[in-house]
Amino acid sequence: MANSTAAPAATAATTLDTEFKRGLGLYDSTMIVVGAMIGSGIFIVSAEMARVIGSPGWLLAAWLLTGVLTVVGALSYGELAAMMPRAGGQYVYLREAFSPLWGFLYGWTLFLIIQTGTIAAVSVGFARYFGALWPWISDDRYLVPPIHISTGYALSLSTTQLVGILLIALLSWTNTRGLEYGRIIQNIFTTAKTGALIGLIVVGVALGWNHAAVADNFGNFWARRGAIDIVPGLTAMTGFGLFVAICVSQSGSLFSADAWNNITFTAGEVKDPRRNIRLSLALGTVVVIALYLLANVAYLVTLPFAQIQHAPADRVATATLDAIFPGAGARIMAVGIMVSTFGCANGLILAGARAYYAMARDRLFFASAGRLNVMKVPASGLALQGLWAVLLILPRTYDPATRTYGNLYNNLLDYVISAALIFYILTIAGIFRLRRTRPDADRPYLAVGYPIVPALYIGGAATILLVLFVYRTATTWPGVIIVLLGVPVYFLWRQKPRT
Repeated sequence: MANSTAAPAATAATTLDTEFKRGLGLYDSTMIVVGAMIGSGIFIVSAEMARVIGSPGWLLAAWLLTGVLTVVGALSYGELAAMMPRAGGQYVYLREAFSPLWGFLYGWTLFLIIQTGTIAAVSVGFARYFGALWPWISDDRYLVPPIHISTGYALSLSTTQLVGILLIALLSWTNTRGLEYGRIIQNIFTTAKTGALIGLIVVGVALGWNHAAVADNFGNFWARRGAIDIVPGLTAMTGFGLFVAICVSQSGSLFSADAWNNITFTAGEVKDPRRNIRLSLALGTVVVIALYLLANVAYLVTLPFAQIQHAPADRVATATLDAIFPGAGARIMAVGIMVSTFGCANGLILAGARAYYAMARDRLFFASAGRLNVMKVPASGLALQGLWAVLLILPRTYDPATRTYGNLYNNLLDYVISAALIFYILTIAGIFRLRRTRPDADRPYLAVGYPIVPALYIGGAATILLVLFVYRTATTWPGVIIVLLGVPVYFLWRQKPRT
């Protein structure tokens, strides 16, 4: 029997947006999913994961766990996307399932770090690999040398930072010119980088087959070797340590497979969104996870496990191609990653502004971000997002002991990995809540395996989160603090006079 106190089945959240131009078909939507997911992570993070886990078999198992969580999460989101096909996506789901406060806290963290920090990281990543082709672009070639503002922080403008900033400015501007520009760029670069990743896999298996590496990696598939300390005295060499290592390693692999939810932000511009968003989520995540698993197989058939663990600067893909094409592998990989990061940055920039649009329409963000320009895109939201991403590039961290500089956005992204996982868990929990509070709402698509499969996601993700809070306290608790800082900001926004 329906709950007599349930909200009406038809609400503003469940109706279609009419102010946008619906120009994204199924292929375009899938390219946004794939393009936002594939950045530079898959080419790097396996090194750190291999060091922590210490086994070829368990490395692949960790990636498989990432794949299961990602695909199950995407399939579960399909119910919410079909039920609420509105611009803003996950922000709207949290708002409707729980309260405007929870929606705002997600949007606050998205703008402050998750989306903009990732845009900054991907854009600077593009610039660094560009530097492999043009040495003028370098982290230590400064236009403005570091200006120290405290013991551990400085401001600077290197040529690498400059190229990253110019990329953000270019892609933010092209996306203000209309959805068609962003769509074409996304399709071209995502198709190209998917082909490049497939090429890496094929070349690794066909040309890089190293009999010694294959015998060692697959002949001793589960044997653990060279595992580093997770915390002092705990490594993957013990059963419990292996469990902790796999959970901790997810912070790298899940981040590399993240941003699949970005297509939900653009629901207002997707043709037949009730169908195409859920299909693009399913297709995009399955394709990317399959490629990620195969890429790791390519690494394992080409390189001995110790070389994966200790790849220079963690660039496993570059080491793989260098082994196949000595002297040229680094340049080939640089071009491939430049294509990958360019497309990833475009997808993130395109999608992010739509979430701020939804917040602004609820009077929880700058009013200008809630207006569309003559090309029917949120140009002000794109500009605000781009400006903040640029500002995140300029601050540097500084280690006085080693006299080396890092990037503040990298630290911030480490902090919010756990926060992003909390929001994923809450969003999928929203399926259960909305089934209870709005039993009569139109649900053109139902989450696969409900309630068991979504519950397994929540249980698995919560377990990983708990391990991170216990064994990675330095990078998890700050993320919670960043989220909670949004609470007073929310109430300040609510008190603003409505105009």
